[in-house]
Amino acid sequence: MKYKVITLAAMLSASASAVDVSTNIGYATQYHYRGIYQHTNSISAGIDVSEGNLSAGIWAADVGDGAEVDVYGSYGIDLGDLSVSVGATGYYYTGDFDETYEEVNLGASYGFLSVEHSIGRWEEQDYTFSAITAEYEGFYLKYGEFGEAFEGDYAEVGYGYSFSGLDFGVSAIKTDGGGSTSYIATIGKTF
Repeated sequence: MKYKVITLAAMLSASASAVDVSTNIGYATQYHYRGIYQHTNSISAGIDVSEGNLSAGIWAADVGDGAEVDVYGSYGIDLGDLSVSVGATGYYYTGDFDETYEEVNLGASYGFLSVEHSIGRWEEQDYTFSAITAEYEGFYLKYGEFGEAFEGDYAEVGYGYSFSGLDFGVSAIKTDGGGSTSYIATIGKTF
């Protein structure tokens, strides 16, 4: 019996050391998600856990009327320079800001390019979201588009950098092929 207890303790210790846990906190002058305005002066926080190819997390942001709480998980693999992932995300709200969204998420990246595609459901309606992003030395350019029950697109350009342990970002978002433009500044810290 003593041998089994020692073996179990060693296994738990080995598993605990392989798990990577990080937390984050952030502030955005405007919170936009997929080009859609959510709230001004939004504070957010989250926790992420990963082990090997698996990752999961929870993230929350102030949306004015309560909070948006995202719960997500994914499985990703690297195939040389190509990375692919499959996962799921649920978007839940503590107030009357919006209703629940639940999605299956697919992603791939190669070099400086990445693509994503999500298949979701909101209030008995199916929708899709697809995006392509190009990144280079902190700069990025993204184009995203909704499909099925939702319509709309947006383009986003931005730059992010780290200084003294803090992450800073600036971006501009233009919605619906020439609609309004929003300018955003962010600051965050990962622990």
